[in-house]
Amino acid sequence: MNVAAPSAVVISEKRAASSSEFGKVALLYGGLSAEREVSLQSGAAVLAGLREAGVDVHPLDVGEDIFEQLARGRFDRAFNVLHGRGGEDGTIQGALEMAHIPCTGSGVLGSALAMDKQRTKLIWQAVGLPVAPSCPVNSELALAGVAEQIGFPVIVKPVHEGSSIGMAKAKDAEGLLKAWWLASRYDDEIMVEKWIEGTEYTLAIVGRDVLPAIKLETPREFYDYEAKYTDGAGTQYLCPCGLGVDDEAKLASLALCAFDAVGASSWGRIDLICDDQGPWLLEVNTNPGMTSHSLVPMAAANRDWSFSELVVRILETTL
Repeated sequence: MNVAAPSAVVISEKRAASSSEFGKVALLYGGLSAEREVSLQSGAAVLAGLREAGVDVHPLDVGEDIFEQLARGRFDRAFNVLHGRGGEDGTIQGALEMAHIPCTGSGVLGSALAMDKQRTKLIWQAVGLPVAPSCPVNSELALAGVAEQIGFPVIVKPVHEGSSIGMAKAKDAEGLLKAWWLASRYDDEIMVEKWIEGTEYTLAIVGRDVLPAIKLETPREFYDYEAKYTDGAGTQYLCPCGLGVDDEAKLASLALCAFDAVGASSWGRIDLICDDQGPWLLEVNTNPGMTSHSLVPMAAANRDWSFSELVVRILETTL
C-alpha cells in the first residue's frame, strides 16, 4: 500500500479542565436539508452525551430564524450536527464566523469543498492522492460519452448530497440513464465515477487523531442509505477491521492527507475502498452522523471512549 506521508500540520489540541470551560453551547441540528431526519437523530444523541458530561447545552432545531436564535441566546460556542446543505456546506459556518461563535467541524472553505464530491476529487487528484476515474455529467446528452470515457459499471452521485441519497450503480447505458434521472431529483450537478469492486473502509478523525478503521460489509449493492440507517439491512461493521498494523497505519496516513488537502478540520470521516491495486479515496464527511448506526461512535468505542467522552473531545476542538 503506497501512500504519501501526512502533511506537517501542527494544531494545538486543548483539553477542557471542566465542563464549565465550554460556557453556553448551542447544539445545531435538524435543519432543512434532505438529511433532516438523520440530523434529528444525531442531535438527540449528542444532546444526551453533552448533558451527561455536564455541559450547558441548548438544542436549536435550525430553521430560517436561526440567526435570531443565535443572537438571543448569547452562546459561547456551537456543536454542529446539521447534515447536508445549509449545515455542512459552509453556509452556517460563515454565519457563525461572522457572529464570532466558535463551532465544531470544518470552517467555510473545508466544509464547502468537502460537500462538493467532484471538486474534492479534483483536489485529491491534483496532490497525487488515489481516486477512481470520474466525470461530471450535467445533462442527459452528456451521458453518451460515459462508456467511452470511464466504462461500465459506474456509480452515479449527486455532487452535493450526503448519506448516499440519490446514488445508484449502473451496469449499462439503460441503467445509467435511470441512475442519472434519480440523481437529478436531488442536485443540478451530477458525477459519474468508475465502480471499484473491493472492500470499503471508513476512518474517523477527531482533532489530529485518526481512530481505528472500520470495515463495512453489506449484502446490498453498495453501502447505500438503507444499508446505513435500516436495522434489517444486514450491514456488518468490523472494528478491529482485520488489517495488519502496518496496512491500517497506511490507511490512517492517507485519511489524514485527504482530510488536510480539502482544508477540513476539527473532526470528520474519510471513506475509501481497497482493491488489488490499492486504496481509492471515496469522499470526506465533515459532519458525520452520530446516530445509533453511526460509524464515528463505533470507532471511538474501540478506543474505549464513551459516547459522552467522544462528544466532549469534539467540542474541545473549539477551544
